[in-house]
Amino acid sequence: MDRKEKQISYSSTNTYQCLNSLNEKTEYVWIVLHGIGHLSRYFLKYFNELPKEKHYVIAPQAPSKYYLDSKFKHVGASWLTRENREMETRNVLSYLNSIYTAENIPDHSQLIVLGFSQGVSIATRWVAKNKIPCTQLILYAGGIPEELTPSDFNFKGIQNSQVKIVVGDQDNFLSPERRKKELYKANLLFKDKVKLIQFKGGHEVKKAIINSLVP
Repeated sequence: MDRKEKQISYSSTNTYQCLNSLNEKTEYVWIVLHGIGHLSRYFLKYFNELPKEKHYVIAPQAPSKYYLDSKFKHVGASWLTRENREMETRNVLSYLNSIYTAENIPDHSQLIVLGFSQGVSIATRWVAKNKIPCTQLILYAGGIPEELTPSDFNFKGIQNSQVKIVVGDQDNFLSPERRKKELYKANLLFKDKVKLIQFKGGHEVKKAIINSLVP
């Protein structure tokens, strides 16, 4: 069989969700990247206790949607798989760049980038490859891509940022050995800027933790 794989470029449209309003009183802008199996509109619920006059939350939507059960009722989404990962990464980062440009985050607002679970790999790649300046980079219960190196984060907009690793002590996706490995990678990439936040719980987003991440 003489099989060939070809590539083609085309325009695509995707949605994203926003919580609260962006105005002159907004102190914090969040870009929050959900985990595998989530949808952005439901992921926003974890941020709805933040003071709405100070916080504006942007939740991008992973592009690859699928049914979560055999009844074809509940829908989730994934950012990437191992299939054509390099190409799909470029597509996802291009989508995030479009959101970033469209939202035009004002200088008076601090940018917080948060990734949960699979969203951690997207958050770190996006910040690194596009040199995104943020005051906090929050890596919540996920893995840092192996290809990233300290030089990827050697740019002005990240040098004074806080990097927070958040993980539950009973997370079944992150064993104690895996947690140590991820913390080691984070310290290698970000040196003395890493703060570990460990809570009692599993692979879950806790509103109390989200609320504690800002003053």
